[in-house]
Amino acid sequence: MIASVRGLVQASGPDYLVLDINGVGLQIHAPRPVIASLGQLGETVQLYTHLHVREDILALYGFESPAQRALFELLLGVSGIGPKVALGLLSAASPEELQNAIAREDTVMLSKVPGIGKKTAARLVLELRGKFGTLAVPATPAAAGVMALNTELTEILMSLGYSATEAQAAIMAMPSDAPTDIEERLRVALQYFGGV
Repeated sequence: MIASVRGLVQASGPDYLVLDINGVGLQIHAPRPVIASLGQLGETVQLYTHLHVREDILALYGFESPAQRALFELLLGVSGIGPKVALGLLSAASPEELQNAIAREDTVMLSKVPGIGKKTAARLVLELRGKFGTLAVPATPAAAGVMALNTELTEILMSLGYSATEAQAAIMAMPSDAPTDIEERLRVALQYFGGV
C-alpha cells in the first residue's frame, strides 16, 4: 500500500493534483478543500494516501491527515458509497461536520451532498453511527450555529442558480473568521464566484 507521498505540485484540477515525485507524475484525487489549501504549482506537499484497487483501475486518493484518510476509508465501508461519493462528502463538509452530522443523524444535511439521496444518507447514519468513538462530539452551540448558517447559505446560493457542489466549495473557501450575519456571509461567498 502507498501510505503517503511527497512531491512538487505539477498540475491540478477540480478534484485531483498531479505530483512530480522524482520525475514520475502521480495523479492523486483529493477533496476540494485539500486542493485549495495546498498552495501554488511547484511547491512541495505531502499527502496521506489511499490506493483504491478495482479490476480495471488503480486510483490514488490523497488527504491532509491520517484522520481524514481514515474517515474516507470508513465512508468506503458503507454499502453503496464508492470513492467518488466519499470524496464528494469530504469536499462538501469538514471531517468534523460530517462526523457530527452522522452522530446527530442529520440526514437532511447529508442528503444535500451531490450523489447522496435520502436513502444513502439514512444508510450512512445507520452504518456509521457510533463508529467515531470520541471523535464525534456533540457540536458546541457556536459550531452548531455556523453549521446552520452554512446550511441556510447553501440553500440561498442554490436558489441563485449555483449547484450544491459550487455552493459547498464557496463555503469551504470562507475564512474561519467569516461574519455570522447571513447577508454578510452571502457577500463573502459571492466573492468566491467573482461577485460583489
